[in-house]
Amino acid sequence: METTLETTDAFAGLRCVDCGETFDAETPHRCPDCGGILDPTYDYDRVDLTRADLEARRFDTMWRYEELLPFAREHAVTMDEGATALVEAPALAERMGVERVFVKDEGRNPTGTFKDRGQTVAMTAARMHGATDVALNSAGNAGQSAAAYAAEAGLDAHVFLPERAGFTQKSMTLVHGADLTVVPGEIGDAGAAYTDAMADHDWYSTKTFVTPYRHEGKKTMLYETVEQLDWQVPDAVVYPTGGGVGLVGMHKAAREFRDLGLVDDLPPMYAAQASGCAPIVDAWESGADRHEAWGEIDTVFGGIAIPDPGASPLILDALEESGGGAVAASDDAILDAAVAVARETGIEMGATCAAAAAGAFELAERGEFDADDTVVLLNTGAGNKDDDVLRGHLGTV
Repeated sequence: METTLETTDAFAGLRCVDCGETFDAETPHRCPDCGGILDPTYDYDRVDLTRADLEARRFDTMWRYEELLPFAREHAVTMDEGATALVEAPALAERMGVERVFVKDEGRNPTGTFKDRGQTVAMTAARMHGATDVALNSAGNAGQSAAAYAAEAGLDAHVFLPERAGFTQKSMTLVHGADLTVVPGEIGDAGAAYTDAMADHDWYSTKTFVTPYRHEGKKTMLYETVEQLDWQVPDAVVYPTGGGVGLVGMHKAAREFRDLGLVDDLPPMYAAQASGCAPIVDAWESGADRHEAWGEIDTVFGGIAIPDPGASPLILDALEESGGGAVAASDDAILDAAVAVARETGIEMGATCAAAAAGAFELAERGEFDADDTVVLLNTGAGNKDDDVLRGHLGTV
């Protein structure tokens, strides 16, 4: 692959979160020394960014934060992702006994999911690295998103989905022109098929935490949320957690805004999982610094049914440093929460994403929130991604 990487002024390179070694942007994926996750780093002394600077810009796409991203907007493979609505939900605030609740509605992204924030940066890197083909395995939404962004970039996409992935995700992956392989079993089985294929092909990976850039794109959700709250840091951010990419990214963003003097505090981050696949919750409750792989998956929510999240140390560190926590809810509670949000607020929360709402309800029952708190729920995907699941829960035909 020929490489032509034009990075932003403050971008300093990539640091391995395991061994601490640093590399330049020419390194495309994992740490060459130990195989660890690479994280983009910046020289923050070169970031000249104030609240007034940001307020003067159009709130149009996530690329308005280009000083804190590896690549400039002018080079981005973009479909105007980000700048999603932060919708106030008084009915949910009353239910939780808090002052304000907001839903960050990521279903308004180009392919109806926050995965677009990660794929725009990862696909920009792929094109700059001279890739012709990209590949990943996914539970569903990331595969659809990768297919769309590969089409925009003029690249061929190879997507491996488990058979339980939704009809919408499978269909739209094909519509965008990707080479789709549907694999019997769960996300791990799709991952094994992806690994086998990668051994035989020179494809560029945009897989979670293999590329350094997906969590980097998703951190922009936190930037936007803080701005939309008039620079108030929320008292809790509840995130539906599988691989935890968005949670890790948002926590990084909060540290960056704090260290740049744009805010004073870190928002407590809460990981919400389905009780039928909750390795992060188990690790958190036992005080472990990393998870143990979950056994049998027993949940309908394939999007967060990640039994072996490789970045669990990063997730658990984020929960600890921010003063947050982890919570699990049953499938029925999550589906009930999705319906309640739709009926009480009009917001179409994806069934899987409603783990955030169900988790927040449970946290409120435990007394985790105070009466004057502001709580933000991440709706990471549109409700119509899971319309059959939601309708089935209602028992209608």
